[in-house]
Amino acid sequence: MPNHCHAIMTNTGKAPVGADLRVCPDGHRHGRTSGEHTGSPLHRVIQWFKTMTTNEYIRGVKQQGWTPFPGKLWQRNYYEHIVRNEKELVRIREYIRNNPANWDTDRDNPFS
Repeated sequence: MPNHCHAIMTNTGKAPVGADLRVCPDGHRHGRTSGEHTGSPLHRVIQWFKTMTTNEYIRGVKQQGWTPFPGKLWQRNYYEHIVRNEKELVRIREYIRNNPANWDTDRDNPFS
């Protein structure tokens, strides 16, 4: 999609990066606690990705005449979801695969 990206991250093919099943991003629900995943490098991975892609885009603006972006290239936060089983993984992969076909009707598409 031109305005966002999706990624599925794993830790050496095992459990998802930093997955601590006790953590719930919406606070206290279903016996889970809110907060950062225990020992999770996920926020650092996202920070690195945003920094590197922003720097590369700035280089493209300066050296190749790419369109400058006003303000920040990336939004402040990101959405994360722990994939808990194979059925859910298949569903999420299918969503990601089909998502670009929906750009023509996306409310954030300036040309729709």
